[in-house]
Amino acid sequence: MTAHVLQWVLSELGQQRTVVLATVLNTSGSVPGKTGARLAMSSSQQSWVGTVGGAGLEHRVLQRCRNLLTEQHQPFAEVLTYGLNKGAKGYEVTPLDSLCGGRVSIAIEVMIPMPHVHIMGGGHCGEALATTLDSLGWSYSVHDTREDYVSIEKYPSALERSSAAVSDLLKNESASTLGRFSDVLLLGHDWAEDQDRLLGLLTLLNVPGVSLDGREHPRIGVIGSRSKWQAFEQTCLETGLPQTLLDQVICPIGLNIGAQSPEEIAVAVVAQIMAMHKRVDPNGTTWRQG
Repeated sequence: MTAHVLQWVLSELGQQRTVVLATVLNTSGSVPGKTGARLAMSSSQQSWVGTVGGAGLEHRVLQRCRNLLTEQHQPFAEVLTYGLNKGAKGYEVTPLDSLCGGRVSIAIEVMIPMPHVHIMGGGHCGEALATTLDSLGWSYSVHDTREDYVSIEKYPSALERSSAAVSDLLKNESASTLGRFSDVLLLGHDWAEDQDRLLGLLTLLNVPGVSLDGREHPRIGVIGSRSKWQAFEQTCLETGLPQTLLDQVICPIGLNIGAQSPEEIAVAVVAQIMAMHKRVDPNGTTWRQG
């Protein structure tokens, strides 16, 4: 059961979903779950696997997991101790309406997935970006229609490499499958190719209520000037894509730190992704949603 739960947790994190993992740390007396029992819940429709013993204890733990998924999405851990008797007393013990009479401590941990960046464009900026991502232990994939620019020599740590035509690459994707990426960055050598990527991606992601926030769906970023973006934006509007979706695309990408070289651009872009990933304003203020 433990292996199954942990495998499920890794799978959900790989799909950019937040997971709450509950683990029975220790017990005394008669309790429904034994030490090491695990339960995990995902932000994907709040589905869950495993068990910490069932009954009222599990109901309480599941509710705590749901609350944590709703309230915040940052790494977080706590230990809760439950007395399985409605008259249970003691320091920081939560009584439950149960006749078991034992006591159980449960560790609850919120885990957020690390970024998985899809680098679309394997040139100098893409290489510099991959090096910076490697140094942080983040995942990346790479696409370039030029086969030499997605080689294992250039991108040894890439999870996925593709030199397919843009249309062929995207025909196997959907709004759901793109959720495995936290960010998709358009860094192509050819503006027309980047425009095709943008049109294809946004067409797939053009679903009601979509939020390109790096959680259920990836953030989309485009390298280039404001004039380049205006041209892209006009083309997208002419194809029928909504302004509300286009407004979520980030262009130009990267924090404004005066970056010029590929290495400096990589620092600016990764810093921006980190700030959005951790929901921190670069000026030092935690972002609030809603």
